[in-house]
Amino acid sequence: MGHQSKSKTTRHIIAGAVAALSVGAMPAYADIELGKGFSVEGFLDMSAWSLNPKGSGGTVDSAGIDQFETDFKWAGSNGVSARVDIEYGENFEGSGDTTFVEQAYVTKAFTDAFSVKVGRFLSYTGWETEEPTGLFQYSGSGYAPYFYGYYQNGVSAYYKGGKFDLMASVVTSDFNPLDRDAKKLGYELGAAIMPVEGLTAKAFYMKDKDSDTDIVNLWTSYSAKGFTFAAEYNTANYAAGADGDGFLLMGNYASGPWGITLRYVDFKIKNGAGATTLKTNSITLSPNYKVSDNWLIIAEARKDNVKVGGPDTTQVALEALFTF
Repeated sequence: MGHQSKSKTTRHIIAGAVAALSVGAMPAYADIELGKGFSVEGFLDMSAWSLNPKGSGGTVDSAGIDQFETDFKWAGSNGVSARVDIEYGENFEGSGDTTFVEQAYVTKAFTDAFSVKVGRFLSYTGWETEEPTGLFQYSGSGYAPYFYGYYQNGVSAYYKGGKFDLMASVVTSDFNPLDRDAKKLGYELGAAIMPVEGLTAKAFYMKDKDSDTDIVNLWTSYSAKGFTFAAEYNTANYAAGADGDGFLLMGNYASGPWGITLRYVDFKIKNGAGATTLKTNSITLSPNYKVSDNWLIIAEARKDNVKVGGPDTTQVALEALFTF
């Protein structure tokens, strides 16, 4: 089954490598030039939240820094570039604060359309992004550990064809960035179409031999006149006959410094005997305000209705996201 990561309650900063859409309330990167071909960017993510599990008789409250990340980028000659992301905040096993290399890879662009990269990189899958800088709200959907790939070690090829893209990766594991065993490899194939301005549709297939997992991830989005709408569907087969499926619907409106997002998520997981082990849905309302080009304030109210696998929860959160 997929990776597990630190959560802000049910939050997983989901592992989608889709680029953040350009909407009014998204923060901007400065992309600071340090020298010829060498630049740095990053973000500081802070939050305070309160979680109320039904029947617990109390709340769980938290405040502090969630992540601090610095991304170093180098553009050399002959189409060769490199990137290293250093993060403080959570490690890959979710055991607590640490500093680690999140991504580190070298890319060779053979043409303007075709490139290959090698190293540790993020999966292409998923509508919602791994980093908070690409999310339209504070929390992730909660189903990324079951349906998205994660950081991966291997080699990946990308073809950018204007109105369609193709991508393929061969990795040691689709879900575990610490896995270096090359005896059982994972694979990821993807295709994207952009037939008209503002409309994107992507399809991905993942096969992880080590965990005996097959996943199909499909999503589409449309943006126009300040509105962004997205829909996603996932289906998966895991080891020992277990399986799962889930979907997401999202709408966002941004005007000037203000934005607001409404999202609905629904998914379920079954074991090999066909019994449901997790069945839940959530609805999220998240307004935000861009204080400056680099500072975004995000508020959120979220309700999780957990039919199988835990208590219902209600969460409110306030996030400050600064990019540089």
